[in-house]
Amino acid sequence: MALSTLSSKSLYSNANNLFQQNQQQQSPTFSLVPGSKTLKSKSNLSISAVHAAEPTKNSVSVKESAAPVAAPGTGKWSLESWKTKKALQLPEYPDANELETVLKTIETFPPIVFAGEARSLEENLAEAAMGNAFLLQGGDCAESFKEFSANNIRDTFRILLQMGVVLMFGGQVPVIKVGRMAGQFAKPRSDPFEEKDGVKLPSYKGDNINGDAFNEKSRIPDPQRLIRAYCQSAATLNLLRAFATGGYAAMQRVTQWNLDFAQHSEQGDRYQELANRVDEALGFMAAAGLTVDHPIMTTTEFWTSHECLHLPYEQSLTRLDSTSGLYYDCSAHMLWCGERTRQLDGAHVEFLRGISNPIGIKVSNKMDPNELVKLIEIFNSNNKPGRITIIVRMGAENMRVKFPHLIRAVRRAGQIVTWVCDPMHGNTIKAPCGLKTRPFDAILV
Repeated sequence: MALSTLSSKSLYSNANNLFQQNQQQQSPTFSLVPGSKTLKSKSNLSISAVHAAEPTKNSVSVKESAAPVAAPGTGKWSLESWKTKKALQLPEYPDANELETVLKTIETFPPIVFAGEARSLEENLAEAAMGNAFLLQGGDCAESFKEFSANNIRDTFRILLQMGVVLMFGGQVPVIKVGRMAGQFAKPRSDPFEEKDGVKLPSYKGDNINGDAFNEKSRIPDPQRLIRAYCQSAATLNLLRAFATGGYAAMQRVTQWNLDFAQHSEQGDRYQELANRVDEALGFMAAAGLTVDHPIMTTTEFWTSHECLHLPYEQSLTRLDSTSGLYYDCSAHMLWCGERTRQLDGAHVEFLRGISNPIGIKVSNKMDPNELVKLIEIFNSNNKPGRITIIVRMGAENMRVKFPHLIRAVRRAGQIVTWVCDPMHGNTIKAPCGLKTRPFDAILV
């Protein structure tokens, strides 16, 4: 269960806190990439993290092989090879035929994203891994059907624009904006059942699986919810594309991105001060004859991401790219493997190793450094920059004590990754235990 959920106000507060700290602090030099040049960061950010939990003991509705026939991450991959592995966190549907009919229907639907967009994101993430860009990932812990509206989508997008301009202005590097949107429905649970007043029902697993109302009918997994989730994801991304390319994200509108609730607050005043400085810089450019109508100033790139949890749904949206001959999960540009489903010989790892999207790996203080190295090797045997993003989620004390061991193990293996801090849990981005390293390549909010 998530310990906290995202709100527009919390995102806004984080953005201004980052800017304020950036004004006051300097961070040590670092190099997280083997053989890379040491860079100087311009900020020493302090952020917190979200939800950590134990692996679930949930039963599954897919077949498991009697015994592994090959080492984890080896052997021939196919769209259905994950079905030979143990799969955690999958719902049990009462009508298998209805589920199969729904999945076959989704297979006929257009892709939500395109392979070329995922490749473009990977190229940008490679720049972050090499220290030449910064990743900002943000959005809801889980999207819902009830809160689906153009205003909510706009507000989340607008806050990510605000945070992006704060980070770009302060850090003087490009900011890659990735939303936890347009598909972040499923929720991994620590317990398959929930009990209230002596009544025991299946846990709520996200709007794409069952309902949150505490009654038997609502908690029965319903395959039709997958179609509604697809439609909502497609509509969300359609609106995001319009915001990103239709002029709303133009840098000249930087002063108009302030949300109404923050306009007369201390945070709003700080943001307005920064926005005015950006406006002054744009005015200088225009006076000097430099165009501010270039697409780079009037549009922005925006990508989507979610946890790869509901494997049957993810499989139904996976397509063979005709230009590269590679498989891409076209439900999102980037997918991540969660803390509860990252078993080396598990179904989720098996599925993710075969798709070519950028892959995230969520790790906590429970992650063994050697296991992390093996997991990265499974996902990225060619050590391609931009392929792997490691999302670190642990408290401040564990960041100081345990995080350096993960960095050292990855560096010893010569693996190139992008490091992300998952906030809301007391994480601090500082060089831990004297390890000469820069702040993270990214933050998730």
